[in-house]
Amino acid sequence: MSIFKKQTGTGGKSDLEAKAKALASEPDEDSKIARMLKSMPRWRYWTLAVLAVTMTVFQLYIKLGTPLQPWAQIPLHLCYALIIVFLFNPMAEKCKNKESKARQLWWIYDGFLIGATLFICWYFLSHANALNLRVYNVDPMTTLDITVAVLLLFVLMEAVRRVVSLALFVVILFFMAYAFFGQYISGIFRFAGMNFAQFCETLMLSQNGIFGSPLSASVGTLFYFMVFGAFFSNCGGGGVLIDAGMKLSDKTAGGPAKAAVLSSGLLGMISGSAVANVSTTGVLTIPLMKKAGYTPEEAGAVESVASTGGQIMPPIMGAGAFIMAEMIGIPYMDIATAAILPAVAYFGAVFILVHLLAKKKQMSTTNDALKYQGSPILPRVYRLVPIILLVIMIFAGMSMPRAAIYCTALSIILCMLSKDTRMSARQLMETLIEGVRQAANVAIPTAACGIMIGIVVRSGVAVKVAKLIGTSGNNSLLLALVVAAVGCLMLGMALPTVAAYLIANTLFCSAIQGLGIEALVANMFIFYFGVVAQITPPVCLASFTAAGIANASAWKTGWKAFFFAITAFIAPFMFVYRPSILLIGTVTEILISCAMTACATFFLAAGVAGYMGKNLSAAERVLFFAAALMFIMPGSMFDLIGIVMGVVLVVWCLIFSRRQNTAAV
Repeated sequence: MSIFKKQTGTGGKSDLEAKAKALASEPDEDSKIARMLKSMPRWRYWTLAVLAVTMTVFQLYIKLGTPLQPWAQIPLHLCYALIIVFLFNPMAEKCKNKESKARQLWWIYDGFLIGATLFICWYFLSHANALNLRVYNVDPMTTLDITVAVLLLFVLMEAVRRVVSLALFVVILFFMAYAFFGQYISGIFRFAGMNFAQFCETLMLSQNGIFGSPLSASVGTLFYFMVFGAFFSNCGGGGVLIDAGMKLSDKTAGGPAKAAVLSSGLLGMISGSAVANVSTTGVLTIPLMKKAGYTPEEAGAVESVASTGGQIMPPIMGAGAFIMAEMIGIPYMDIATAAILPAVAYFGAVFILVHLLAKKKQMSTTNDALKYQGSPILPRVYRLVPIILLVIMIFAGMSMPRAAIYCTALSIILCMLSKDTRMSARQLMETLIEGVRQAANVAIPTAACGIMIGIVVRSGVAVKVAKLIGTSGNNSLLLALVVAAVGCLMLGMALPTVAAYLIANTLFCSAIQGLGIEALVANMFIFYFGVVAQITPPVCLASFTAAGIANASAWKTGWKAFFFAITAFIAPFMFVYRPSILLIGTVTEILISCAMTACATFFLAAGVAGYMGKNLSAAERVLFFAAALMFIMPGSMFDLIGIVMGVVLVVWCLIFSRRQNTAAV
């Protein structure tokens, strides 16, 4: 349901504020799952425990032992995920009356879904050899094949509706309708259409369908990192990251805001969810920011921007970057390495921004109420060893899944060293269930996006979009990039980051590459816009959640977060024109790009904050923005203009400020 209901008077605004408060009032994910596991019937709890253990054993076997055939291990992974989703989110729980007949009927419905999933699992395990030898688009679809395809589509769409979003459900329905009715429309997007058997074959048995590359990434990589993230966080590592951010910033102007930037960024790269990150760290940082002197809207905006940026922060960038590695066929560490400078620019801009705002508001640095009050961090630093070792292992050449497995085991061992983090057998089991649940919730959208990818590839829509963007690019590369960026933002506002990236990859990536842009650069371009869509009005759940915690206007917080994160909207254009920002090129080119990015970041932050030693006039802010935008354009002449403009502005502002201070004395 849309959060923007049309009502008379101020109804729309009140609905938005109600949505923000509802999001903020929800408990953080860990607390919610722990309470759910504690309250659910024993049979469901132990069924989930058995599924979590057996799925983990299966995943360990195919990675540390002998892999199964693709037509066995990928469908088995999805079937595990489907059953876990249905047991974690049964429709019967929607019935408040536990004795009602409707509740019993819903359990029958869920039983049918689980039974259908088991039948699908049997089909793929028993037909794996035959499917491996089958020739796509040549061998006919049997009645059994079509039956399984229909059941698979039904249970997968129901899982999407329950655990991903209604928006993704509707978008998939649109693509499915296009598969059948595209032959009846006119214009460039008309295509020959497909019959029902071709439709089923495309979705279930093609390399671009449900069991394509995105779901392969879930099986081969994402599962292990989801489980690692759950154990690392619950074994004390997540708390140390938050406390470290709070401690590092408690003695400077605007310390709580800087703590939000650091702690939310550090935790966000593990969680990969902006909303979950806001609800976890925001309850700590937002009240402190308000106490320090930031307005409620500013506090909410800073938290939502920092939490969203965790998905672009190496070394672990949420789920999207792992899928990117699978889609373009390059090592994940190449992607993580390329993302370093843009991530530094993103968080650097926000850090400078909150510092300038603190100076502008003349915030105190001696307020004891704003100091870090937690336990000493140094004795707990050892809890960060797993994530440090994970990075070292991957850089040393070890496969990512194997490194994640070893570091998960290390997290469990280290948590036993302290009574504060030591977990009982039940707590370990619940952490494993939580990790497997997260993996299942990632497997569902990656599989569902295969439906859209299969239809887009078969219908030729991707080629047609490429022609449109290519035509725009013949006149202006910038215009073509703006078209692609707007498309990515629209997808990102409606869909989770993973789904938005996958669809944008299919629709826009080949088009951008056709303009002479490298594959890594093109993928990073669309990935960034898919991420920052989470803080782009009108649909920006991270900002709404932060607004609810801050008791601020959701609409104002959303727009303020949009402007605070302006670097993230400019950086993708910069690394299209300057691939060296992604560490592609010679050392000299990379160093120059680092310097230019730093200048652009500083000038942007000054323009957004409206402060540089003094309050800036509207004209001065515009000039700072103009100086920053110069660095987007290719060519040393634009760099020189940007540097001269920015330096002159900074010197002018500082001299004028000094004169004002002298006159005041």
